[in-house]
Amino acid sequence: MSQVGAPRGRTCSRSPRSRTLRSVATLSSAVLALAVLAGCSSGDGADETPAAAQDNAPAARDQVADGGTLRWAVDALPTTLNAFQADADGATGRIAGAVLPSLYTLDGRGRPQINPDYLESAEVVETEPKQVVLYKLNQQAVWSDGREIGAPDFVAQWRALSGRDTAYWTARNAGYERIEKIERGKNDLEVRVTFGKPYADWRSLFTPLYPKQVMGSPNAFNDGARTALKATAGPFLLKTVDRKSGDITLTRNPRWWGQTAKLDSIVLKAVPRADRAAALAAGKLDLAEIDRSVADRIALAVRDARAGRNGGQALTHGPGAGITPAAALRSWALAHGTDEEKAAEVKAAREKNQQAVARYATEQDALARFVVRKSLEPAYTQLSLNGESGALADERVRRAVARAINRQELAETVLKPLGLPAKPPGSHLALAGQAAYADSSDALGDQDTKEARALLADAGWVPGGALKKPAGAKAGSTATKTEKTEKAEKGAKPEKAGEEGKEGEEKAAVKPAKKKEGDTASDDGLYIVGDDKPGARPAAPLIGAGGPENGTNVLAPAPGAALQSAALLRQAEALDTGTGTATGTRTGAAAAAAAAAKAQARSEAKGVAGAYAPRGSAAPAVADAAAQALGKDGKALSLRFVLPSGPGSESLRAVGDRIVRMLDAVGIRTAVTKVSDESFFKDHIASGDYDLALYSWPASAFPATDARPIFAKPEPASDGSLLVEQNYARVGTDRIDQLFDQAVGTLDEEEARDLVRQADARIWAAAGSIPLYQRPQLVAAKGDVVNAGAWGMAAPRYQDIGYKKPTTAQGPERNTRK
Repeated sequence: MSQVGAPRGRTCSRSPRSRTLRSVATLSSAVLALAVLAGCSSGDGADETPAAAQDNAPAARDQVADGGTLRWAVDALPTTLNAFQADADGATGRIAGAVLPSLYTLDGRGRPQINPDYLESAEVVETEPKQVVLYKLNQQAVWSDGREIGAPDFVAQWRALSGRDTAYWTARNAGYERIEKIERGKNDLEVRVTFGKPYADWRSLFTPLYPKQVMGSPNAFNDGARTALKATAGPFLLKTVDRKSGDITLTRNPRWWGQTAKLDSIVLKAVPRADRAAALAAGKLDLAEIDRSVADRIALAVRDARAGRNGGQALTHGPGAGITPAAALRSWALAHGTDEEKAAEVKAAREKNQQAVARYATEQDALARFVVRKSLEPAYTQLSLNGESGALADERVRRAVARAINRQELAETVLKPLGLPAKPPGSHLALAGQAAYADSSDALGDQDTKEARALLADAGWVPGGALKKPAGAKAGSTATKTEKTEKAEKGAKPEKAGEEGKEGEEKAAVKPAKKKEGDTASDDGLYIVGDDKPGARPAAPLIGAGGPENGTNVLAPAPGAALQSAALLRQAEALDTGTGTATGTRTGAAAAAAAAAKAQARSEAKGVAGAYAPRGSAAPAVADAAAQALGKDGKALSLRFVLPSGPGSESLRAVGDRIVRMLDAVGIRTAVTKVSDESFFKDHIASGDYDLALYSWPASAFPATDARPIFAKPEPASDGSLLVEQNYARVGTDRIDQLFDQAVGTLDEEEARDLVRQADARIWAAAGSIPLYQRPQLVAAKGDVVNAGAWGMAAPRYQDIGYKKPTTAQGPERNTRK
């Protein structure tokens, strides 16, 4: 879960502050004293208050009507019902939460809490010679086929997820591989789990818990659980999966031993985000996560309804609202003019516009029946800086980028208009309200233009540097050869990326990374003046994308707790991208001159005069602009900023625009490339084809387990490629890895939190990921839907969701909504 940090005083304690979220970038100050890493940071430890409260219309169960159907939007029908497979998604998790055992659930502060519907207790009963956890099960807990939930189910899940049997196509096994054995306790209701190595995050295991019928064999696990579940054990049952209609129906479980579900059924309906306003207005949905644009429409609808607008009154917003009286008069005149062809064209356009206006007005009347529930989502958006090569391989340049960014301004841009707290996250690993949260951003420092420029100058990027040839460089095209080209010509092996000496590890976070000369950012996709089409290169595959053009191998993910899976990339993609396919590119503000100068240098090298500027452009202006632009050894400082282009990513692109202006103010030019949503993660983020990018990571209650693969130090493979796990910024250190390993291996909870905070301080210092803001959570709900909406960090309690009891002369009525 991810949440924004609350304001706090600055103190210096014995251990650094950190938090646990998923991100790939870190902000660092120019000079990072070891004292910061040893314990001086903002805040005083755990933040007891979440940044934003839940907004889910809480109601006591006696105020909730019995019966009814809730139609709840999902992005798409899940391709699998097995949450431990790589293509599991949000819909998979929603179904699992309603129909399968969760031994622990998360409260409003993102803390794991024992679930009494399944467990009477769970505790570590032995630590020597080995850790032993004793689970005492609720004696009423049974699967839908009548069999008791017990040790055989624990054993089957352990064997399937331990990684020892490769016939199981598992996406995550962290924690399960540490288990040595599972035994029956004193009776059938007790399960003893013995760990071969201590495991701090043992509460993350066995949630969700699948029956042995699913986990007991590779065939059942790999294929059987993709489309059906042989047994379930939750307040709801999985009744039907109708792929033709796009509906999944969950019905009340008659064998459920806990508090009876209030609803008769929940129907999960596959409705793309772009279609949700229309689906809500048409009465096809009762509950749906929505984007900012839909939330604004609902707010306007409610305002108009309260103002007494009826269907016959014209709206001051929507289609046609911007037409002036003069434009309307001219349109009428053309429609009734003597030019019959023009009149027919204008009449058709007027009719189409009138239909759009009428349709919009009707939808607005219907949307007035909904409310928008708002909180902060358990995920944060971050600016990722790819440190594998080019200018960002130098830690000083990454820090300069970070010091140029005003995180507070960006958070306010996104969250303030929604009335949500706009405090930037202070940790990569925890959220405000979680026990491990502490603001460690002092390891980087706040926005400081002067300091950013000083860092760039120290790294050798100076005004006019793009016009200066490197010392000893030859004239002509030979001067444009990159280091990689020279090595290739000499038959040298490619330099291994990500290597870092173990000696002096305590200073690793403050020592600038070794720059790879000549490994410049790509301009593929940049729109160049005079070109008809932007350049493009073939996209690298997600798995095993190695070779001379792209030296990166993306490992099969190895997360490990309930909220993290190999589908984490899919989750991150779903957070920030829509379904649009349009692509386009543009250059950042004030970057055109620098880009033109860089392009001019390339054209001279290639012998293509004038290919990058309109005919008649004044050469001296380009030269003057190049003289002012930052450069080094004849190369301009320009970073490729990749953003998704789909309709669900408008907010992300608006933030990107502001970042471009902030970087421009310190002399860092950007070339913004918009790519299709389908290729954004697979072909750019995961494959490393970017310099800067904006995307989000979901948060976790178990950062030592879940966040490690996101910040693990990339390792070189034997062929010279880079193995990155989920660290798409390709920035890490041995010490960060060691701190994660120590945190996950201690059973002292305070020590584990302290180690996580130390790891976070070093992640900030490494400057690979810059957390910007916790994502807003917006949910449209029918006015009488209760115990549902924006849950924040908490898990839904499905059996309490329902409709508020109506009050009539005859008393409460049964709700039979369909």
